[in-house]
Amino acid sequence: MRVAEVVGRVLYGHGARYVFGVVGSGNFHVTNALVAAGARFVAAAHEGGAASMADGYARTSATVGLLSVHQGPGVTNALTGLTEAAKSRTPMVVLAPEATAPRSNFFIDLPALAASVGADFHRVRATHVAEDASAAYRAAARGATVVLGLPLEVQSAVTEPWSGPVPAAAPTPATAPQVEPLLAALQAARRPVFIAGRGARAAGEPLTRLADACGALLAVSAAAKGLFAGNPWNIDVAGGFATPLAAELIGSADLVVAWGSTLNMWTTRHGELIPPSAVVVQVDHDPSAFGVNRPVDLTVAGDVTAVAEAVLARLGAGSAGSVDAGTSGWRTPELAQRIRDHGRWRTVPYRDESGSAWAGAPTTIDPRTLSAALDDLLPPDRTVVVDSGNFMGYPSMWLDVPDVAGFCFTQAFQSVGLGLASALGAAVARPDRLTVAAVGDGGFVMSATELVTAVRLALPLLVVIYDDAAYGAEVHHFGPDGYPLETVTFPETDLAAIARGYGCDGLTVRTVDDLGPVSHWLAGPRTRPLVVDAKVSAARGSWWLEEAFRGH
Repeated sequence: MRVAEVVGRVLYGHGARYVFGVVGSGNFHVTNALVAAGARFVAAAHEGGAASMADGYARTSATVGLLSVHQGPGVTNALTGLTEAAKSRTPMVVLAPEATAPRSNFFIDLPALAASVGADFHRVRATHVAEDASAAYRAAARGATVVLGLPLEVQSAVTEPWSGPVPAAAPTPATAPQVEPLLAALQAARRPVFIAGRGARAAGEPLTRLADACGALLAVSAAAKGLFAGNPWNIDVAGGFATPLAAELIGSADLVVAWGSTLNMWTTRHGELIPPSAVVVQVDHDPSAFGVNRPVDLTVAGDVTAVAEAVLARLGAGSAGSVDAGTSGWRTPELAQRIRDHGRWRTVPYRDESGSAWAGAPTTIDPRTLSAALDDLLPPDRTVVVDSGNFMGYPSMWLDVPDVAGFCFTQAFQSVGLGLASALGAAVARPDRLTVAAVGDGGFVMSATELVTAVRLALPLLVVIYDDAAYGAEVHHFGPDGYPLETVTFPETDLAAIARGYGCDGLTVRTVDDLGPVSHWLAGPRTRPLVVDAKVSAARGSWWLEEAFRGH
């Protein structure tokens, strides 16, 4: 049996069921081995798109994503999506063929490349194929993006036939987290707030129970939006996306517990959101994350779920460990009503800026008005995937999601152009839901080639382009200071026509009334993607971007 075939069988044995990529000679055999074992191969138009698809799939399915690329340029083409995944700690394995001869035109220093973007690196050896492939998969499952080097000469080597079982992982010793200081902080607090981040996406249930036990309010970083959806004490996203009410409440907290969140500048509004008087606790499985973005008063190393369960167990051990939720200053009927009335951006009044962007210009629609109208139209069972750009706060905060799996936020590397392909991966993971890709016009043009893949897959996909005919972030960053903007503004383009050329349905929207065809599409079979080119007003920058710029 060839080494490449063993790698495919081992990865399938660990649970890999989808592999995204572009096939060349270097990854031909390992990809076919996965398919022969039972996995489905999703062919992308470009390796960059394939990387984002694997990323979106992994985030939405909460399983390991698999990316298969050719040696050399196949790897480098995928690099931006790979970097986003690594910085997001997405569980993903990159099958990376290696030309190991330094004078080969395909040679790149794979270990150095992986290290430079924060990914782990493993390499398959001919004598330890199953062990090496298993180690890579397990490392990914623990929360890492892993580049698995597959030297060409090793892939083609013949090794002993392998049919399982998958080598068992060494048991991890069970150690009780040291939670007494955290318990004491919860006992002393009257206005506790939990902020759950990316590392807490699997811990919604125990965190909710713990918050109930100590009277805490529940907030999230943008990467964990949806984790507490439907909870009456959920104040939604902290940081630049925070509603005025959420900012007020977090600013009044006497205890902030960050669960799987590093409290970066976006989550804390450049450090200004959390009051100086508050006790700040950070819980993370990775001790190297402690205090990386701001000072913290207390750290607890351990898996977020395990720590929350340990505190709950301590609370149940007797009166000495109890927290009286009734002493909390938060959970009153009056505050519950305020959260219902003002806890979503849709409840915050604004002046509708729909209309002409300038004298004689075609009509445009306010992105808030557009997003609210779409939120009313779309089914509740949805996955919202958001690209980067000036527009991104509107779909992130105006489109509700049913749970944490319903929101995919590709912002760790802040690269424009990853959202569309990430949405395709999310749609593969959850074909039972409508997938909504929210992108800017710049990001759409960068990634439009993957509409070919969207048409092939025939999955329910709605692409909404917030089209301001510009790189809006740069316009609103540099424009107020009088800099020339010709390099970041563009003529109006019929993006709906471009989408139709790829085989999608296309629609141009300038007013709420133009959204009527969306309802017809939603009622139909939805086997062709619908691309909505929404010509949005761009008179001023988004509120969150103004907040971000104040920090520079």
